[in-house]
Amino acid sequence: MDYKKIIKNRSIRLKILQIFSFIPDKTMIKLQYRVKTGNKLNLKKPQRFTEKLQWYKLYYKNPLMIQCVDKYEVRKYVKSKGLEDILIPCYGVYDSADNINWKKLPDKFVMKDTLGGGGVSVILVKDKAKVDIEQLKAKAAQWTAINAHRKDAGREWPYYSGKNHRILFEKYIDSDINNAGLIDYKFFCFNGKVKFLYVMGFRECGDKVKVSVFDSDFKQLNVKRVGDELFKNVQKPENYSELKRTAECLAQRFPHVRVDLYDNDGKIQFGEMTFFNASGYMKYEPDQFDYIFGEKFVIPK
Repeated sequence: MDYKKIIKNRSIRLKILQIFSFIPDKTMIKLQYRVKTGNKLNLKKPQRFTEKLQWYKLYYKNPLMIQCVDKYEVRKYVKSKGLEDILIPCYGVYDSADNINWKKLPDKFVMKDTLGGGGVSVILVKDKAKVDIEQLKAKAAQWTAINAHRKDAGREWPYYSGKNHRILFEKYIDSDINNAGLIDYKFFCFNGKVKFLYVMGFRECGDKVKVSVFDSDFKQLNVKRVGDELFKNVQKPENYSELKRTAECLAQRFPHVRVDLYDNDGKIQFGEMTFFNASGYMKYEPDQFDYIFGEKFVIPK
């Protein structure tokens, strides 16, 4: 069943899920997994990568994950690893939309919810003079109004652990969308080692994207993420070894984490760290890849 075709509006889908926030996490995750993947969730002996991500949500509670999912607080973690130079310049972080000094912001910037996800809590401003500041204020107010303890749709516990949603402003990185735009390298790391990565291009924030899957040696795999167009003719970046080392450095403390990096004209820049890729509800063609992916994830005892 394709629930997205039945309820096309994402905001409505999220509101419906919030109505059922009283349902215990384990029960809700089992239900969502069945609806979204069409498969029955096996938590006792998970084999698929998507199953192991559900186990990870429920049973692995490393407090450091709370810092690393916050798009501002993670900067401190990156600095602690000696990688301050890969951080995208920050113009400020605010607890309230009323405190933002819009006049001091540059003509171009990126506005983010520090605890947002899925690409829908990011706004790219290419020309401040052409945007409605009142609309940006309203969106910022909407983000900061989210209850710090409100369970998110996927029951990803670090995001509702009591930290408040804030508004983060970062430098806008220019790119040519006709030439794939700013390419995103998403490294899937297990016990500090890269095993697979997504390479994403032609991305429209919160909407369309082209994706291809590679192994750790940057060999493109005959795998497709269901629902996305393939990103073809991807060239291996000249600094791929450095990108890989950077991802592994940041991943050392976790059984699994996805580390997102950009290659901006040879300069590595940090995107984010994610522990529950697509909340563990993605599907692949062929389906067998979910098991191959899962073999790399040794869940802790």
